[in-house]
Amino acid sequence: MHAAAVTFYAGIAVVPIALLAIWVTGWLAGADRVRRLTGRTIDALPGEIGAPRALSALIDAGLHLTPWLALASLLPATFYGEGLRRAFVSLRSREPGNEPLVGWRGRLLWLPLLAAAPALLLATFLALPATSGLWVRGGWYSVLGVVLSFLACWLVLTPVVIWVYRYVAPGRPRWLSTVLVGSFTAANLSGFLHGFVLFCSLPLDLGAPFGGFDAIGGMVAVGLWLYLFHVIILAGYAATRSASSYQERRISNQSAE
Repeated sequence: MHAAAVTFYAGIAVVPIALLAIWVTGWLAGADRVRRLTGRTIDALPGEIGAPRALSALIDAGLHLTPWLALASLLPATFYGEGLRRAFVSLRSREPGNEPLVGWRGRLLWLPLLAAAPALLLATFLALPATSGLWVRGGWYSVLGVVLSFLACWLVLTPVVIWVYRYVAPGRPRWLSTVLVGSFTAANLSGFLHGFVLFCSLPLDLGAPFGGFDAIGGMVAVGLWLYLFHVIILAGYAATRSASSYQERRISNQSAE
């Protein structure tokens, strides 16, 4: 239920976050460069359920964003921080909602990640041509491309997850536990995202259970994957809290001795 609640907030925030990150990245690196860096990846993505078309439309929309539209996107983009904070507080306490201004705390603590998103996205974009080129070549080159793509995604996600567990979440778990479990969780998220790419390559008729409405089927499929994504994040946070508590007990025992 906690993961489902975060997924609701993510459904509001994920597109505005992506648009803002792409807009600032295009402003810093140049729209033409962004299109060049992402073009090969769009071509390499499996097109069975329309992933290349959706990603291309998202990038074009972000690059053509106006300052006023970017400002309008800022408020819904912070909803993700609110959803995460509320879920973390609920997991940590038996009395959910006992933290004052929990929503605004989550939104404000999410802002540094929004500010860092263009740099993280640009780092990802710089790795895309090499990994996509290896994938297109086929054979063992494809395996190498997947491995390099996994590592690049892992490196980008690790500081994000660490920040979320250390600052967006309440309680400030100890650094060692946060870094170790956060890095491990980021590796799982990286693998999960690559699994979503594999899912996109399956010849599925997503609209079949919904009377042929492919858009509804696609939306439900993305929602399901977002839900599972947040299950991993919340499980990682629970493990971080447990490891931090164990570390504090060990320190207390050593001090007592």
